[in-house]
Amino acid sequence: MIPRLPPHAPGMRIGLFGGSFDPPHEGHALVSRLALTRLKLDRLWWIVSPGNPLKDARELPSIGARIAAAKKILRDPRVAFTGFEAEIGARYTCDTLAWLHTHCPGVRFVWIMGADNLLQFHRWRRWQDIARTTPVAVIDRPGATLKAANAKAAIFFKSARIPESEAGVLAVTPPPAIVYLHGPRIERSSTELRAEARS
Repeated sequence: MIPRLPPHAPGMRIGLFGGSFDPPHEGHALVSRLALTRLKLDRLWWIVSPGNPLKDARELPSIGARIAAAKKILRDPRVAFTGFEAEIGARYTCDTLAWLHTHCPGVRFVWIMGADNLLQFHRWRRWQDIARTTPVAVIDRPGATLKAANAKAAIFFKSARIPESEAGVLAVTPPPAIVYLHGPRIERSSTELRAEARS
């Protein structure tokens, strides 16, 4: 059974913003607005994951609960919230992207990640395949600005980096193609918010 995806069509530029979103917060909304504007996207999908394979997901709230919380954080008709990864049985980004490229031909997807994730990107399953099949936008995050440039993945794909001034063409640039975006930042993180909620 093919899951119901947010609206899409060949030629559309769609950003994919994946994560646990536990909890979603204004920093995620800020990243979304920045990506929509700077990358000239038609739509942006928050892909609320069943759980990060690199983290313990036993205490993770349900996908439905996290999507409901995300909708309270960001109200924009261009942004959709989906938990389709659980429906297709995908736990790894490489599998999610392979499935999307197969089932949504002609859609110009862009993977969006924070600079903090770039630091561990080389630990992701088939991370080189991800960058070779899908353009990647790396959003600056507090504490990761200088480290990101020296990340293993950043060095490996150094020749694929395009200038930030050309971010608007990333979605139509043949991969591998990576751009770093800088803009307003929020210091809060989901980890800090969870710690506050526990205390």
